[in-house]
Amino acid sequence: MKRKWVSGVLLVSAVAVLWAQSAAAQQASASRILIHMKTSLAEDDAQICAVPNVAWAAVKAGHKVTILVDASAVTSVTKGLGWFNGLFRPDSTALDRAALPERERQSLSQQMGVPLEQVPHDYGEYFDFLKKMGVEIYGNRTMMLLYQIDPARVVSSVTPVPLDRMVQLFDSADRIIVY
Repeated sequence: MKRKWVSGVLLVSAVAVLWAQSAAAQQASASRILIHMKTSLAEDDAQICAVPNVAWAAVKAGHKVTILVDASAVTSVTKGLGWFNGLFRPDSTALDRAALPERERQSLSQQMGVPLEQVPHDYGEYFDFLKKMGVEIYGNRTMMLLYQIDPARVVSSVTPVPLDRMVQLFDSADRIIVY
């Protein structure tokens, strides 16, 4: 009887050790990824439009993702920027007005394994979608000042941060991807 008890304890111990090693390996493979988005939609839509796709894929792979909206990209997350948009579209951003092409939506649906109805229709909606998935999104408050952007006009999915917080984001990242 004592041998069965010892064998059972050894078996349970071995399973516990293997489970702990597996959990540690999974945590070790998850990285903190910072996506540094610095090019505005008006300058190069291919760069800024790649950001949410990479973010979604990284989240799906189990990584902790942060997006830092910096440099001219701050203009793309600002409501009513420019005289025309200020008069006629004061509650929208350049990302809100940039639709995801249907072929891209279909590709994302297939790659991410979600129904097409769940894939965002425009890039503004896409950033809100990522925020709900746990992606942290920050914006460089100093660049907003240089572009004369009132932080209150920046979309709610983007949190304006000072330079010292940006340094912390860079410092805490395991990997940095620049667009």
